[in-house]
Amino acid sequence: MLRIDRAIHDQIVDHARRDHPDEACGIVAGPEGTDRPERFVPMLNAARSPTFYEFDSADLLALYRDLDARDEEPVVVYHSHTATEAYPSRTDVSYASEPNAHYVLVSTRSDDETEFRSYRIVDGTVTEEPVEVV
Repeated sequence: MLRIDRAIHDQIVDHARRDHPDEACGIVAGPEGTDRPERFVPMLNAARSPTFYEFDSADLLALYRDLDARDEEPVVVYHSHTATEAYPSRTDVSYASEPNAHYVLVSTRSDDETEFRSYRIVDGTVTEEPVEVV
């Protein structure tokens, strides 16, 4: 189960809405080994695409150096889908490289409703998990 603070949930949704019609992406960092998402880190979608996201390699390197310096890890890896449901695509699954992370997808396909779902993706297997917003 992903347990996430309302403020961080809202920041992820706001980022997804703000970057629409392109996909938004980022992480939520937390202390290593705790599974606590605490620090919202929006990233730039280097692909600038409505159907694909990509972390900029230089930004990603800087992020991991910062995480190491703070004894943090990516607890949540998030991105948005702009025209489809919040479910990982084959590309999303193939790029999932953090076995301990919660993969959050936000669908911005509707102006009225935002779909916010979380998954574990390990060795190509996708498992949806409940989300508790606190």
